Amino acid sequence: MGDWMSADSAALGPLPDQIDQGQVALIDQPEEAAIRTILIVDDSRAQLRLTGQVLRRLGYSVVEALSGVDALSALEGGGIDLVLSDWVMPGMSGLDLCRAFRELGGDHYVYFILLTSKSDRGDVATGLAAGADDFLSKPIDTEELKARISAGGRLVAVQRTLEEKNRLLGGALTELQTLYDNLGRDLAEARRLQQSLVPERQRHYPGADVSLLLRPCGQVGGDLVGAFRVNDTRIGIFSIDVSGHGIASALMTARLASYLTGSSPEQNVALSVSDAGEYSMRSLPEVCSRLNHLLIDDMATELYFTMAIADCDLRTGRLSIVQAGHPHPLVQRADGTVQFVGDGGMPIGLLNRAEYTAFDLQLSPGDRLFLHSDGFTEAESRDGKMLDQDGLARLVESIPEAKGQDFTETMMWLLADHARNADFDDDVSGVVLEYKGIGSEKV
Repeated sequence: MGDWMSADSAALGPLPDQIDQGQVALIDQPEEAAIRTILIVDDSRAQLRLTGQVLRRLGYSVVEALSGVDALSALEGGGIDLVLSDWVMPGMSGLDLCRAFRELGGDHYVYFILLTSKSDRGDVATGLAAGADDFLSKPIDTEELKARISAGGRLVAVQRTLEEKNRLLGGALTELQTLYDNLGRDLAEARRLQQSLVPERQRHYPGADVSLLLRPCGQVGGDLVGAFRVNDTRIGIFSIDVSGHGIASALMTARLASYLTGSSPEQNVALSVSDAGEYSMRSLPEVCSRLNHLLIDDMATELYFTMAIADCDLRTGRLSIVQAGHPHPLVQRADGTVQFVGDGGMPIGLLNRAEYTAFDLQLSPGDRLFLHSDGFTEAESRDGKMLDQDGLARLVESIPEAKGQDFTETMMWLLADHARNADFDDDVSGVVLEYKGIGSEKV
């Protein structure tokens, strides 16, 4: 519009050819450097030319548009830092242009100044709601124009800094997501490998059946259960709970599995071999002491673990058990009654000279022994109440007829019902020995 500036040159301060070169330095401050290219929008060619000359002398690159439509096209092309637009124009007004441009979005913030003779607060509110950042009254004063552009430069500089930080953050998040995805795949593979440490969940021996349960609370866990054959009438079973959770604990369980393996008895620290090549069980206190030495002296780790390990004579039903800081083993007799056995003991890997003591247990046909982790007894209900030993006893007593895998699966279902959630805060594991007595079945 023709009323951008008054007809005389005073309306815009000194004309371009009257501006002292020494008084108009090129923009060199950081906040001012954010404004390099200014788009001028007006339907008057004379006003575009005059204002463009002033801005160029001030060191800015200038783009001119005779209409809102042309201005929007220029903005879509990018490279504009600030818009100086008349409010009242035929067709698309400056207000419409501002609103349409803000709806486009874009990667970089553009400062928008509306030139207007409107001074009503409602008009200002309307302009701000449309996305305008500032207003200039007409006719324009050169010094005020410079000040408004400088203010816009400060805001744009802050905005550009935020955009750069967001860009860097976005790149970092992308990298983290890639690492997370790779870690997720690795953990999934680690979970499969850990589950392979217990390949058979049901094992049959002369006179006894052994069922194994292993349920990590995360991708991988720190619990381990197992059974190994000593000879035709003797087996060992164990339940282990490594301190902590996650990868470090899972790596420890893998290491411990190699020390108590049944597939390579020559590597099993619980077994000794005679000159004739016959294997026998070491005393369980000696086994625990060996593991304690391996953990403290050889591995030099801060991790420790609790364990319950049993040496089972399948001919007589006689068991020798060491409880190394592990929850008390549960015994269910043939008549359904439940009792807990053991006196506790020290975990393995805490004290260099820890001593371990075995106790004996006699099983009769129809009895079963349940070595379990504290994932059972410490499972919490929604109101924060732990299951504890009494609650575990009630669960076992409620399913006296369940055997083998039916027993372990039903126990997990009952535990999930207690917690009201199938996802537990701790690993849940156990090994069940159901004693039948040799001669009770053909093997």
